[in-house]
Amino acid sequence: MLIAADKFKGSLTAVQVAERVTAGLRRVVPDLDVTAMPVADGGDGTVDAAVAAGFERREIRVAGPLGDEVTAAFAVRGDTAVVEMAEASGLQRLPKGVFAPLTSSTYGSGELLRAALDAGARTIVFGVGGSATTDGGAGMLSALGARFLDAEGEPVPPGGGALTDLASADLTGLDPRLTSVDLILASDVDNPLTGPKGAPAVYGPQKGAAPDDVDALDAALGHYAKVLEEAIGAKAAEYAAAPGAGAAGGIGYGALLLGARFRPGIDVMLDVLGFAAALEGATLVITGEGSLDEQTLHGKAPAGVAAAARAEGKEVVAVCGRLALPPQSLGHAGIRRAYPLTALEPDVVKCIAEAGPILERVAENIARDFLV
Repeated sequence: MLIAADKFKGSLTAVQVAERVTAGLRRVVPDLDVTAMPVADGGDGTVDAAVAAGFERREIRVAGPLGDEVTAAFAVRGDTAVVEMAEASGLQRLPKGVFAPLTSSTYGSGELLRAALDAGARTIVFGVGGSATTDGGAGMLSALGARFLDAEGEPVPPGGGALTDLASADLTGLDPRLTSVDLILASDVDNPLTGPKGAPAVYGPQKGAAPDDVDALDAALGHYAKVLEEAIGAKAAEYAAAPGAGAAGGIGYGALLLGARFRPGIDVMLDVLGFAAALEGATLVITGEGSLDEQTLHGKAPAGVAAAARAEGKEVVAVCGRLALPPQSLGHAGIRRAYPLTALEPDVVKCIAEAGPILERVAENIARDFLV
């Protein structure tokens, strides 16, 4: 039995999901052999998933999205590091109810990458998602040695809004260690930097951006890409249109400028976590996340787990808080059956508050249906 589920956002971490499912299964089959492999798709929870798989957790003080210091973690095993931008620059780092779409910065994410380099990493998995920022990665690049100046030769202030005043960009001071590192941009979105499907238009409203803010950010990021094109040539424009450039408020664009290669986050994490080896001895795989919906089918963790398991002929079921996919869609994704908490407790508020105990009961049902 292999449990490879993501978090139930707002209720349970991926580690807790695995613990609760294991407890429920063993109530029905006490001697059941269970392998727990919490997974993530590059967004928040990615470092925790790596630590659960045996990576060492490291913590440092970095700049949060508003410039205040926060304690952020990354994970290291050998010469591989897992860095999660949300640890430094995520929405979770903002005070409750506070949004700063125009001024929040990814500077702390650059400090995390620098810490990974200091730790001796030769491969860095850079998981991006859940960001509070829409600065195109300018803050991150600044932390790594880039300079972004206005017409007076002064550094532009933090945040995407200030990029309107950008007059020149200089990337020659970037940390030279970056040229010898395999930097992998791990994300579940493939949006370009700007335009109708770009970072400001698609994800800006989630970060508190009003329609006028979205327009201002889109124009600012477009100008930013143009100035970078003047500084480093046509590849800056190519990167802006590339899949993944718009990930996490455009930090994907900054990562591409650093030479990163873009891969779906869940595929990267399954490789890093050693999923293939764990899958070999499994007869049944349980995956899941808080909401199984249309987004799940587009690069989210359960879809990636199911695709990898199906390729090896393994049967897959899913647990979730709520289910918004018909059986046909589940089948196409390689999931034989889904078990939502709402099937046992229709009250959604109660499901969120009591997710753990309800999930254990769900796991008991899975055991009865598939293991007895």
